[in-house]
Amino acid sequence: MALDVLIVDDSAAIRKILHRVLIQAEVQLGKVHEASDGNEALAKLKTEKVGLILSDINMPNMDGIEFLTKVKADATHKHVPILMVTTEGSQAKVMQALELGAAGYVKKPFTADQIKEKLEGLI
Repeated sequence: MALDVLIVDDSAAIRKILHRVLIQAEVQLGKVHEASDGNEALAKLKTEKVGLILSDINMPNMDGIEFLTKVKADATHKHVPILMVTTEGSQAKVMQALELGAAGYVKKPFTADQIKEKLEGLI
């Protein structure tokens, strides 16, 4: 079954790379939605239903931690797995994301195999 995905990152290049990596990881993709920050991502979730979210932690306007908190507080989307994709060197931020309900994380730069491994059991 095709999976609709939301990719949230302030870098358009990273969003495109993640899209390509999902294809390389043999994820059966449906619609792939993109957002450049948490605010834009929340707006997309009002009109789109997704089965997976990949989100950066460090973004302007609304970072990944605040976005994660808001998604997990929303009954409509709290069940959607969120994989954090980050350059964040601070283990404390990554642990905070996991405590708030992130399904896992992968550090940039990443490979298709790393993404595939993290998604096993989530989708």
